Amino acid sequence: MRLDILNNGYRPGTKVLFTLIRVFSGHPLPDAAKLVFYRPDFYGSFAKKFTHEAMRGPSDWSVGDRELMAAFVSQVNECAFCVGAHTATAGQAYRDETKVQAVLADVDSAPIEEGLRATLRMLAKLTKSGTVDAGDMREVLSTGVTPQQIKDALAVCAAFNTTDHLADAFDFEFLSPAGFAAGAKFLLKRGYR
Repeated sequence: MRLDILNNGYRPGTKVLFTLIRVFSGHPLPDAAKLVFYRPDFYGSFAKKFTHEAMRGPSDWSVGDRELMAAFVSQVNECAFCVGAHTATAGQAYRDETKVQAVLADVDSAPIEEGLRATLRMLAKLTKSGTVDAGDMREVLSTGVTPQQIKDALAVCAAFNTTDHLADAFDFEFLSPAGFAAGAKFLLKRGYR
C-alpha cells in the first residue's frame, strides 16, 4: 500500500526543492530520494551517508561493480524499483548494459571475473537465508577477492537489503526507462548524498 506521506509529508522548502528538480531534470524525484527527505533525523541522513560510503567510498570494487551488486541483491529480493534503478546505473557505469543483463539473467554464465561472480553468489545466499559461513568466505577468498572487498560488498548488500524492503513497503513508483536513465546519470554524477 502506497503511503500518502511520500507525496505530501514535507516542509515547504523541501517541496520547492522537489519542484526545482522536476523542472530542471524533466523527471519527478524518485520515491527513494523522497524517502530520505522524510524525517531525515530518523532515517534519511544516516541512510544517505551509509549508502554513499558503500557505493562511492574507497574500494577496490568499481562503481559499476557495486551498482551491479545493488541490482543483483535487489533482484534476489524481487524489488522491481531497485532492480530498474541499479540496472540502469550499472549499465551506464560499465558502459555495457549487455554485461549487466547477462549477470541478472544467469550469474554462472555471465562474462564477469570469477571474484565478482563468487561475491555475487555469496551476496545472494546472504540475502536469501540471512547467513553465510566460513566456507562461503573461503570460496570467495579463493578467487582472489580480498577481505576488504568482502567487507565492501557486505556494505552494499546491507544498504540494499534495507532499501529494497523500504521500496516494497512504501510501494515506490516504478519509473519509465527514461526516468531510470536520468536517475542513473544523477547517481553517477553526485552519488547518494
